Amino acid sequence: MTRSRILTLAVLVLMLSLMGFGCAKKAGGPGDGSGTSWEDQEKARLEQERALREKMGQAANELAQMIHFAFNSSNLTAESRQILTRKAEIMRQYPQIKVIVEGNCDQRGTAEYNLALGERRAQAAAQYLSKLGIPADRLSTVSYGKERPLDPATTEAAYAQNRRDEFRATY
Repeated sequence: MTRSRILTLAVLVLMLSLMGFGCAKKAGGPGDGSGTSWEDQEKARLEQERALREKMGQAANELAQMIHFAFNSSNLTAESRQILTRKAEIMRQYPQIKVIVEGNCDQRGTAEYNLALGERRAQAAAQYLSKLGIPADRLSTVSYGKERPLDPATTEAAYAQNRRDEFRATY
């Protein structure tokens, strides 16, 4: 008889525990106090990003426009400065946008040399954008050296295409 009561009591405690878990509110992000789940927060963030991309339209294409460099140079051309000036105008219009400047080189030279040259090219564009009033915390740089050629051919035209900075907007 006592065994039956203990078993009944154990089953009752187990059922109450399961009911408590089943009714638990979804946990939000750590310390966010929003009461929404991480998945809901991520969905909302992605929706905001999609809406911003649609709103930006043509501006997104201008932000992605590459600039090119002469052989063995990280000096900005007049055309590059015009492109960067337009990017700065867009970034002032959309202060939530950050840009990663990716420096690239042609296939000639050592990997180490081209990594350093790619970094100088990326830094040249980022510094120009900073001079135009874009805060440094909205800009970052990376060098891919000669690892990501647009055109793998070994012609002067292909080399010229590969000496570039690419710009990746993040939100």
